[in-house]
Amino acid sequence: MLTLYPEIKPNAQHRIAVDPPHELYVEESGNPDGIPVLVVHGGPGGGCEDYHRRFFDAERYRIILMDQRGAGRSQPLAELEGNTTQTLVADIEVIRNFLGIDRWMLFGGSWGSTLSLVYAQTYPEHVSGLVLRGIFLCRPEDIEWFYQYGASRVFPDYWQDFLAQIPEPEQSDMVSAYYQRLTSANELEQIQAAKAWSIWEGRCATLHPNPRVVEHFGHPHVAIALARIECHYFMNHAFLEPDQIIRNAQKLKDIPGIIVHGRYDMVCPLDNALALSKAWPEAELQIIRDAGHSASEPAIVDALVRAVDEVAERIKNLANRS
Repeated sequence: MLTLYPEIKPNAQHRIAVDPPHELYVEESGNPDGIPVLVVHGGPGGGCEDYHRRFFDAERYRIILMDQRGAGRSQPLAELEGNTTQTLVADIEVIRNFLGIDRWMLFGGSWGSTLSLVYAQTYPEHVSGLVLRGIFLCRPEDIEWFYQYGASRVFPDYWQDFLAQIPEPEQSDMVSAYYQRLTSANELEQIQAAKAWSIWEGRCATLHPNPRVVEHFGHPHVAIALARIECHYFMNHAFLEPDQIIRNAQKLKDIPGIIVHGRYDMVCPLDNALALSKAWPEAELQIIRDAGHSASEPAIVDALVRAVDEVAERIKNLANRS
């Protein structure tokens, strides 16, 4: 089983101003002349982590990490103004032009798969390949599964802690109830709600309990951005039209792609990946039998490290035939 590559440090870091008040954090590591690959983090609002650089051979790839609006090291933290799917797609184009890249591979998981798919459907000519994990189509049923009725029956003990923040009369619409608290003027109420929201996700993200994942999700800096931005997007149907990703799947047919999805993914159930695979049959779907949602699970790491090189090889073969 393959594991992550050794730790590496960025060789370039950038601050890129986009629409006020947003400033994006972007970094590069690996080989400046290598195959360009953009890591598209989850959430929305999750931010990149240092280990995200380690899915790639640093001698072969130009590894680019960006923190999306309001997330990670981008500023201002947890900002909702001007934060939509469309502005994030535009930001990716700003970064591509800033870095002087014609075409790049996108590596995205969970919400990162959503944003990668929307970007690739908008700018297919600039996407050389897609490696996607934990597909999240952002359909109403996907939001309801995790935040209202579905995962709550698999993790009823964790769900009680998530419910505890919300009075019973409001529990029929948990996303709306949390949104009221996450946008409250009361900072203590905000952070309490954010930690409960984020820890619920962290607890459900792995097949086997992983305290380190839960601790990361519960960190105040991570929790406030993740919870506020996720809830903002889910209140607005992720700023997508109904079934937008599936309806536009034909735009992906010429892009080499591999879809990696844990069979026991309780955050984004496997039917998301099956629906995408049916609409985009050119992509290879890999169902990982002993994994949940998290990119850090050993079987998911193995599949993703392999998938990156497999997609790179397909890109090379396509270039040789053209």
